[in-house]
Amino acid sequence: MSELFKPMAIRGTTFKHRIFVSPMCQYSSDDGMPSDWHFVHLGSRSVGGAALVVVEATAVCPEGRISPADSGLWSEAHARAFQRVTAFLEANGAVPGIQLAHAGRKASTQVPWKGSGAVSPADGGWEPLAPSALPFAPSYPQPRAMTAADIEALVRRFEEAARFALLAGFRVIELHFAHGYLLHEFLSPLSNRRTDDYGGTLENRMRLPLRVAQVVRAAWPDDRPLFVRISATDWAEGGWDLPQSLELARRLRALGVDLIDCSSGGLVADAKVPVAPGYQVPFAAAVRREAGIATGAVGLITEAQQAEAIVARGEADAVFLARALLRDPYWPLHAAKALSADTPWPSQYARARD
Repeated sequence: MSELFKPMAIRGTTFKHRIFVSPMCQYSSDDGMPSDWHFVHLGSRSVGGAALVVVEATAVCPEGRISPADSGLWSEAHARAFQRVTAFLEANGAVPGIQLAHAGRKASTQVPWKGSGAVSPADGGWEPLAPSALPFAPSYPQPRAMTAADIEALVRRFEEAARFALLAGFRVIELHFAHGYLLHEFLSPLSNRRTDDYGGTLENRMRLPLRVAQVVRAAWPDDRPLFVRISATDWAEGGWDLPQSLELARRLRALGVDLIDCSSGGLVADAKVPVAPGYQVPFAAAVRREAGIATGAVGLITEAQQAEAIVARGEADAVFLARALLRDPYWPLHAAKALSADTPWPSQYARARD
């Protein structure tokens, strides 16, 4: 029997198998609202057989967006706009999830297909916030170092967003601690040069991310899973690394986090990343083994047999797919056939099953 296609239960939620859709920015929102593009993009992955569909990095406040076209969840209106999406995902057998995020110093930047770098205030941009006043790259906007009041406001924003996620109908929240965005910026000594209680030692650098996890877990129902995506390493000397990630994972587990989604990089513009098939899987395996918490593996997982081996060997509890599911929204259905596993097809498509 396929290990990849075995159900997995976390708290009160059962995932029909272990193939999850990674959050992938679509840059297709107006004032943070989900659009018809989101409905079709996310809905097609549920029709394609995914067990969990996670909405892209969704900002907890307007200034937390990566670009002016990013998804947001900072009001009741946003929550109600997502209800159509979550209802469709559940009706088609997928668990609806959302990644809550703040872009930090990588905010107020251009939609990728329109260019790169900063968006000026005249064009809808804003002044980003960061742990320290250090821009990500020369073409990026200059951030302002967060004050104590900014930090307290941010914690409240994440707590409010968790309540909005519940109203929207999501079953899983993933907190974004990765890819050089705000909470990762606090974790890494390369971007966090603070001298107060939120900078310096590992304990201090973890303080804000752990506070966010704690308030979200308290606001999120006990029967609903909470995930955290981390960058297990900055791929840069003197930066965030796997040993620190293991300590963070242990602390998150103690706060009631259920799964660590193990990615890497994104903090340093010129990092040398040894990209290859499955190159981040060892991070998921190490966190699972050393921190005693469920993990998800992500990064150049493209073949059914490759995904099956990751789960069967105990390197991760699930796989998160991104580009593979952009190329083929029906990847889970095709993987089931390749592995001689049984998974339901939409009734409307059943004639094409064999």
